[in-house]
Amino acid sequence: MATGIAAAVALPPDIQVLERGWLSSNAVVLLGPHGAAVVDTGYCTHADQTVALVQAALGAQPLAHILNTHLHSDHCGGNAVLQARWPGAHTRIPPGEADAVRAWDDDRLSYRPTGQACPRFRFDGLLEPGTEVRVGARAWQVHAAPGHDTHSVVLYAPDVGVLIAADALWERGFGVVFPEIEGDDAFAAVGATLDVIERLAPRVVIPGHGAVFADVASALAYARKRLAGFVQDPQRHALYAAKVLLKYKLLEWQQVPVASLMAWAQATPYFGRLHHAYFADQAQAAWVQALMDDLVRSGAATRDGGLLINP
Repeated sequence: MATGIAAAVALPPDIQVLERGWLSSNAVVLLGPHGAAVVDTGYCTHADQTVALVQAALGAQPLAHILNTHLHSDHCGGNAVLQARWPGAHTRIPPGEADAVRAWDDDRLSYRPTGQACPRFRFDGLLEPGTEVRVGARAWQVHAAPGHDTHSVVLYAPDVGVLIAADALWERGFGVVFPEIEGDDAFAAVGATLDVIERLAPRVVIPGHGAVFADVASALAYARKRLAGFVQDPQRHALYAAKVLLKYKLLEWQQVPVASLMAWAQATPYFGRLHHAYFADQAQAAWVQALMDDLVRSGAATRDGGLLINP
Protein backbone atom coordinates (compact mmCIF):
# COMPACT_ATOMS: atom_id res chain seq x y z
CA MET A 1 0.00 0.00 0.00
CA ALA A 2 1.42 3.38 -0.99
CA THR A 3 1.64 5.88 1.83
CA GLY A 4 3.37 9.15 2.40
CA ILE A 5 3.00 12.88 2.66
CA ALA A 6 1.67 14.22 -0.63
CA ALA A 7 3.91 17.02 -1.93
CA ALA A 8 3.44 17.20 -5.72
CA VAL A 9 1.23 20.30 -5.37
CA ALA A 10 2.33 23.05 -3.00
CA LEU A 11 0.28 23.38 0.17
CA PRO A 12 0.79 25.66 3.18
CA PRO A 13 3.13 23.94 5.67
CA ASP A 14 0.32 23.65 8.23
CA ILE A 15 -1.63 21.32 5.89
CA GLN A 16 -0.19 17.84 5.49
CA VAL A 17 -1.85 15.15 3.37
CA LEU A 18 -1.20 11.53 4.26
CA GLU A 19 -1.91 9.91 0.89
CA ARG A 20 -2.65 6.21 1.10
CA GLY A 21 -3.86 3.37 -1.06
CA TRP A 22 -7.54 3.14 -1.92
CA LEU A 23 -8.56 0.97 1.03
CA SER A 24 -8.03 3.98 3.30
CA SER A 25 -8.93 7.55 2.45
CA ASN A 26 -6.34 10.28 2.54
CA ALA A 27 -5.96 11.79 6.01
CA VAL A 28 -5.41 15.53 6.21
CA VAL A 29 -3.46 16.78 9.22
CA LEU A 30 -3.95 20.45 10.10
CA LEU A 31 -1.41 22.05 12.43
CA GLY A 32 -1.61 25.37 14.23
CA PRO A 33 -2.72 27.47 17.18
CA HIS A 34 -6.39 26.43 17.00
CA GLY A 35 -5.38 22.85 17.83
CA ALA A 36 -4.10 20.09 15.58
CA ALA A 37 -6.76 18.25 13.62
CA VAL A 38 -7.05 15.24 11.35
CA VAL A 39 -9.72 15.17 8.66
CA ASP A 40 -10.81 11.59 7.85
CA THR A 41 -9.08 8.59 9.37
CA GLY A 42 -8.99 5.66 6.94
CA TYR A 43 -10.13 2.06 7.23
CA CYS A 44 -9.97 0.06 10.47
CA THR A 45 -7.49 -2.55 9.22
CA HIS A 46 -4.90 0.24 8.93
CA ALA A 47 -5.49 1.46 12.50
CA ASP A 48 -1.91 1.02 13.72
CA GLN A 49 -0.53 2.72 10.63
CA THR A 50 -3.03 5.56 11.06
CA VAL A 51 -1.82 6.26 14.59
CA ALA A 52 1.82 6.13 13.49
CA LEU A 53 1.32 8.46 10.53
CA VAL A 54 -0.72 10.98 12.51
CA GLN A 55 1.77 10.90 15.39
CA ALA A 56 4.65 11.54 13.01
CA ALA A 57 2.83 14.48 11.43
CA LEU A 58 1.89 15.98 14.81
CA GLY A 59 5.30 15.79 16.41
CA ALA A 60 4.96 17.04 19.97
CA GLN A 61 1.55 18.65 19.36
CA PRO A 62 -1.43 16.64 20.70
CA LEU A 63 -4.39 15.79 18.49
CA ALA A 64 -7.18 18.17 19.47
CA HIS A 65 -9.76 17.56 16.74
CA ILE A 66 -11.05 14.75 14.51
CA LEU A 67 -13.29 15.81 11.61
CA ASN A 68 -15.13 13.49 9.25
CA THR A 69 -16.34 14.62 5.85
CA HIS A 70 -18.69 11.61 5.84
CA LEU A 71 -18.98 8.31 7.62
CA HIS A 72 -18.13 5.69 5.03
CA SER A 73 -15.88 3.09 6.59
CA ASP A 74 -12.77 4.16 4.66
CA HIS A 75 -13.07 7.71 6.06
CA CYS A 76 -13.87 7.09 9.72
CA GLY A 77 -12.54 3.60 10.42
CA GLY A 78 -9.61 5.08 12.35
CA ASN A 79 -11.74 7.30 14.60
CA ALA A 80 -11.92 4.83 17.48
CA VAL A 81 -8.18 4.14 17.62
CA LEU A 82 -7.34 7.86 17.44
CA GLN A 83 -9.84 8.59 20.21
CA ALA A 84 -8.18 5.90 22.31
CA ARG A 85 -4.71 7.34 21.65
CA TRP A 86 -5.80 10.97 22.16
CA PRO A 87 -8.91 10.79 24.39
CA GLY A 88 -9.24 14.56 24.47
CA ALA A 89 -9.69 14.84 20.70
CA HIS A 90 -13.00 16.57 19.93
CA THR A 91 -14.75 14.68 17.13
CA ARG A 92 -17.18 16.32 14.69
CA ILE A 93 -19.31 14.61 12.07
CA PRO A 94 -21.93 15.74 9.52
CA PRO A 95 -25.30 16.32 11.25
CA GLY A 96 -27.29 13.87 9.15
CA GLU A 97 -25.39 10.95 10.68
CA ALA A 98 -25.74 11.94 14.35
CA ASP A 99 -28.69 9.73 15.31
CA ALA A 100 -27.25 6.70 13.56
CA VAL A 101 -23.93 7.10 15.39
CA ARG A 102 -25.63 7.57 18.76
CA ALA A 103 -27.55 4.32 18.24
CA TRP A 104 -24.67 2.73 16.33
CA ASP A 105 -27.03 1.60 13.60
CA ASP A 106 -24.66 -0.12 11.19
CA ASP A 107 -27.42 -0.52 8.62
CA ARG A 108 -28.02 3.23 8.39
CA LEU A 109 -24.27 3.83 8.57
CA SER A 110 -23.82 1.49 5.57
CA TYR A 111 -21.35 -0.91 7.20
CA ARG A 112 -23.52 -4.03 7.15
CA PRO A 113 -25.01 -3.37 3.67
CA THR A 114 -21.52 -2.95 2.16
CA GLY A 115 -20.00 -5.86 4.06
CA GLN A 116 -17.42 -3.54 5.63
CA ALA A 117 -16.33 -2.88 9.22
CA CYS A 118 -16.00 0.18 11.42
CA PRO A 119 -15.26 0.14 15.18
CA ARG A 120 -17.75 2.15 17.20
CA PHE A 121 -16.69 5.71 18.00
CA ARG A 122 -18.19 8.71 19.76
CA PHE A 123 -18.82 12.18 18.42
CA ASP A 124 -18.74 15.47 20.32
CA GLY A 125 -20.07 17.97 17.81
CA LEU A 126 -21.34 18.55 14.29
CA LEU A 127 -19.99 19.95 11.05
CA GLU A 128 -23.00 22.08 10.12
CA PRO A 129 -23.08 23.23 6.49
CA GLY A 130 -23.05 27.01 6.27
CA THR A 131 -20.77 27.38 9.29
CA GLU A 132 -17.02 27.48 9.69
CA VAL A 133 -14.71 25.55 11.98
CA ARG A 134 -11.41 26.89 13.30
CA VAL A 135 -8.82 24.16 13.55
CA GLY A 136 -5.13 24.07 12.86
CA ALA A 137 -4.01 27.46 11.57
CA ARG A 138 -7.15 28.75 9.89
CA ALA A 139 -10.91 28.81 9.47
CA TRP A 140 -12.54 26.18 7.25
CA GLN A 141 -15.94 26.72 5.66
CA VAL A 142 -18.29 23.73 5.84
CA HIS A 143 -20.29 23.10 2.65
CA ALA A 144 -22.91 20.41 2.05
CA ALA A 145 -21.75 17.99 -0.66
CA PRO A 146 -24.47 15.38 -1.25
CA GLY A 147 -24.27 12.83 -4.04
CA HIS A 148 -21.69 10.18 -3.22
CA ASP A 149 -23.13 10.29 0.28
CA THR A 150 -26.30 12.18 1.20
CA HIS A 151 -24.74 13.71 4.32
CA SER A 152 -21.22 14.43 3.07
CA VAL A 153 -19.54 17.80 3.52
CA VAL A 154 -16.46 19.42 2.05
CA LEU A 155 -14.17 21.86 3.85
CA TYR A 156 -12.77 25.01 2.22
CA ALA A 157 -10.11 27.43 3.44
CA PRO A 158 -10.71 30.60 1.40
CA ASP A 159 -7.56 32.37 2.57
CA VAL A 160 -5.38 29.79 0.80
CA GLY A 161 -7.88 28.37 -1.70
CA VAL A 162 -7.60 24.80 -0.44
CA LEU A 163 -10.58 22.44 -0.68
CA ILE A 164 -10.79 19.15 1.20
CA ALA A 165 -13.16 17.49 -1.28
CA ALA A 166 -13.39 13.95 0.12
CA ASP A 167 -15.19 11.79 -2.49
CA ALA A 168 -17.16 14.64 -4.05
CA LEU A 169 -14.36 15.30 -6.54
CA TRP A 170 -11.27 13.33 -7.47
CA GLU A 171 -8.81 14.22 -10.18
CA ARG A 172 -10.56 11.59 -12.30
CA GLY A 173 -14.18 11.42 -11.24
CA PHE A 174 -15.90 10.97 -7.89
CA GLY A 175 -17.04 8.24 -5.54
CA VAL A 176 -19.80 5.71 -6.21
CA VAL A 177 -23.18 7.42 -5.85
CA PHE A 178 -24.43 5.14 -3.09
CA PRO A 179 -27.86 6.79 -2.69
CA GLU A 180 -28.63 5.69 -6.25
CA ILE A 181 -28.04 2.08 -5.17
CA GLU A 182 -30.47 2.68 -2.32
CA GLY A 183 -33.17 3.82 -4.74
CA ASP A 184 -32.82 7.59 -4.42
CA ASP A 185 -32.37 9.96 -7.36
CA ALA A 186 -28.93 11.30 -6.44
CA PHE A 187 -27.21 12.01 -9.74
CA ALA A 188 -28.63 15.54 -9.68
CA ALA A 189 -27.08 16.04 -6.23
CA VAL A 190 -23.68 15.07 -7.64
CA GLY A 191 -24.05 17.75 -10.30
CA ALA A 192 -25.13 20.34 -7.75
CA THR A 193 -22.09 19.56 -5.60
CA LEU A 194 -19.80 19.95 -8.61
CA ASP A 195 -21.42 23.36 -9.16
CA VAL A 196 -20.67 24.32 -5.53
CA ILE A 197 -17.02 23.38 -6.00
CA GLU A 198 -16.83 25.38 -9.23
CA ARG A 199 -18.27 28.45 -7.47
CA LEU A 200 -15.74 28.12 -4.65
CA ALA A 201 -12.99 28.13 -7.32
CA PRO A 202 -10.35 26.40 -5.20
CA ARG A 203 -6.69 26.74 -6.06
CA VAL A 204 -5.90 23.24 -4.82
CA VAL A 205 -8.09 20.20 -4.18
CA ILE A 206 -7.29 17.49 -1.64
CA PRO A 207 -9.37 14.48 -2.77
CA GLY A 208 -10.48 11.64 -0.57
CA HIS A 209 -8.30 9.28 -2.62
CA GLY A 210 -5.40 9.96 -4.92
CA ALA A 211 -2.95 12.81 -5.24
CA VAL A 212 -3.57 16.46 -4.45
CA PHE A 213 -4.23 18.39 -7.67
CA ALA A 214 -4.46 21.95 -8.95
CA ASP A 215 -6.09 21.58 -12.38
CA VAL A 216 -9.57 21.88 -10.94
CA ALA A 217 -11.23 22.89 -14.22
CA SER A 218 -10.10 19.69 -15.94
CA ALA A 219 -11.20 17.57 -12.97
CA LEU A 220 -14.64 19.17 -12.99
CA ALA A 221 -14.99 18.69 -16.75
CA TYR A 222 -14.06 15.02 -16.45
CA ALA A 223 -16.43 14.51 -13.51
CA ARG A 224 -19.32 16.09 -15.38
CA LYS A 225 -18.66 13.94 -18.43
CA ARG A 226 -18.60 10.84 -16.24
CA LEU A 227 -21.79 11.91 -14.49
CA ALA A 228 -23.54 12.47 -17.83
CA GLY A 229 -22.61 8.93 -18.85
CA PHE A 230 -24.10 7.52 -15.64
CA VAL A 231 -27.29 9.55 -16.08
CA GLN A 232 -27.66 8.28 -19.64
CA ASP A 233 -26.93 4.69 -18.64
CA PRO A 234 -27.62 4.00 -14.92
CA GLN A 235 -26.69 0.33 -15.40
CA ARG A 236 -23.16 1.48 -16.17
CA HIS A 237 -23.00 3.14 -12.76
CA ALA A 238 -24.44 0.03 -11.10
CA LEU A 239 -21.77 -2.13 -12.72
CA TYR A 240 -19.08 0.31 -11.59
CA ALA A 241 -20.47 0.25 -8.04
CA ALA A 242 -20.48 -3.55 -7.91
CA LYS A 243 -16.89 -3.77 -9.11
CA VAL A 244 -15.79 -1.13 -6.60
CA LEU A 245 -17.38 -3.00 -3.70
CA LEU A 246 -15.79 -6.27 -4.81
CA LYS A 247 -12.37 -4.70 -5.36
CA TYR A 248 -12.57 -2.93 -2.01
CA LYS A 249 -13.08 -6.24 -0.21
CA LEU A 250 -10.18 -7.71 -2.15
CA LEU A 251 -8.01 -4.78 -1.04
CA GLU A 252 -8.94 -5.61 2.55
CA TRP A 253 -8.31 -9.36 2.28
CA GLN A 254 -5.50 -9.20 -0.34
CA GLN A 255 -6.25 -12.77 -1.37
CA VAL A 256 -9.31 -14.92 -0.89
CA PRO A 257 -10.70 -18.21 -2.20
CA VAL A 258 -13.09 -17.48 -5.05
CA ALA A 259 -15.78 -19.50 -3.26
CA SER A 260 -15.41 -17.35 -0.11
CA LEU A 261 -15.65 -14.11 -2.06
CA MET A 262 -18.70 -15.47 -3.86
CA ALA A 263 -20.33 -16.32 -0.53
CA TRP A 264 -19.48 -12.86 0.85
CA ALA A 265 -20.97 -11.12 -2.19
CA GLN A 266 -24.16 -13.17 -2.05
CA ALA A 267 -24.56 -12.34 1.65
CA THR A 268 -23.87 -8.60 1.24
CA PRO A 269 -27.09 -6.57 0.88
CA TYR A 270 -25.76 -3.99 -1.62
CA PHE A 271 -24.98 -6.76 -4.10
CA GLY A 272 -28.51 -8.05 -3.74
CA ARG A 273 -29.92 -4.57 -4.37
CA LEU A 274 -27.74 -4.01 -7.41
CA HIS A 275 -28.51 -7.42 -8.84
CA HIS A 276 -32.27 -7.10 -8.28
CA ALA A 277 -32.49 -3.55 -9.67
CA TYR A 278 -30.17 -3.79 -12.67
CA PHE A 279 -29.09 -7.35 -13.45
CA ALA A 280 -32.03 -9.58 -12.52
CA ASP A 281 -31.93 -11.16 -15.98
CA GLN A 282 -28.75 -12.98 -14.87
CA ALA A 283 -28.40 -15.55 -12.12
CA GLN A 284 -26.74 -13.85 -9.18
CA ALA A 285 -23.86 -16.31 -8.89
CA ALA A 286 -23.10 -16.02 -12.60
CA TRP A 287 -23.25 -12.22 -12.35
CA VAL A 288 -20.79 -12.12 -9.42
CA GLN A 289 -18.48 -14.54 -11.27
CA ALA A 290 -18.57 -12.22 -14.29
CA LEU A 291 -17.58 -9.31 -12.02
CA MET A 292 -14.57 -11.28 -10.79
CA ASP A 293 -13.63 -12.14 -14.36
CA ASP A 294 -13.83 -8.45 -15.29
CA LEU A 295 -11.48 -7.54 -12.42
CA VAL A 296 -8.99 -10.11 -13.69
CA ARG A 297 -9.26 -8.93 -17.31
CA SER A 298 -8.68 -5.31 -16.27
CA GLY A 299 -5.65 -6.16 -14.15
CA ALA A 300 -7.40 -5.21 -10.92
CA ALA A 301 -7.06 -8.82 -9.71
CA THR A 302 -5.19 -11.98 -10.58
CA ARG A 303 -6.24 -15.58 -10.21
CA ASP A 304 -4.08 -18.42 -8.94
CA GLY A 305 -6.01 -21.66 -8.95
CA GLY A 306 -8.97 -21.11 -6.64
CA LEU A 307 -7.60 -17.84 -5.21
CA LEU A 308 -8.42 -14.29 -6.27
CA ILE A 309 -5.45 -12.06 -5.47
CA ASN A 310 -4.97 -8.31 -5.24
CA PRO A 311 -2.00 -7.59 -7.54
